[in-house]
Amino acid sequence: MRRMAKARKASSGSSGHAQRGKGRMASHSNPQKKKNLNPPPPAQRGGVELVDPRVQAQLKTYDEALGLFHQQKFAKAKQELEKVLEGPSKELADRAKMHLRIAEQRMKPSAEQNPKTADEHYQRGVAMMNIGRWDDARESLLKARKASPKADYIHYALAALDCLTGEADSAMENLKVAIELRPENRFHARNDEDFAFLQEDPRFTELLYPEKDGAGG
Repeated sequence: MRRMAKARKASSGSSGHAQRGKGRMASHSNPQKKKNLNPPPPAQRGGVELVDPRVQAQLKTYDEALGLFHQQKFAKAKQELEKVLEGPSKELADRAKMHLRIAEQRMKPSAEQNPKTADEHYQRGVAMMNIGRWDDARESLLKARKASPKADYIHYALAALDCLTGEADSAMENLKVAIELRPENRFHARNDEDFAFLQEDPRFTELLYPEKDGAGG
């Protein structure tokens, strides 16, 4: 799904045309003029130059880490983000550090004893999911949703929990809300193994691949 930006090359056809236009004056031209021709700017994405293949590889790892991060797979995201830190782009490394801190924070069930905020309930819920304590996870995530009903990631986590516990109808409802609040969740869910339970459900296909219905019509 991701598209890597590529460095643009100067058009050899246009430069050849320019030389033919000069004709016999080419031999008398100042050789320093060529130095004044500015090369095309290197391709960028978000301010990060993509000329170096090592940077391209670093960006690919960063994108994969973000996908895991948005799926609340913080342990796996942490591993990929740590790889990004080893790449040559300082800007990508700085971005990875920011998400790494958040991932490490959300991996800690630090608020397990007395969670108060929506985010603390969410963190505890995800921590309980990671160790298979489904009832505790649901209790915390429902409290988080009540405290912050517009937080897409809470609805997404509830949908994942519903799948893990075999609640298809509730999973569809929560996932639909998560996508309405943040459309990018549609693409994350397509590759999220937590939703394997719904793979054969036609409602799941319609929700995640609406373009298929449009093409069919």
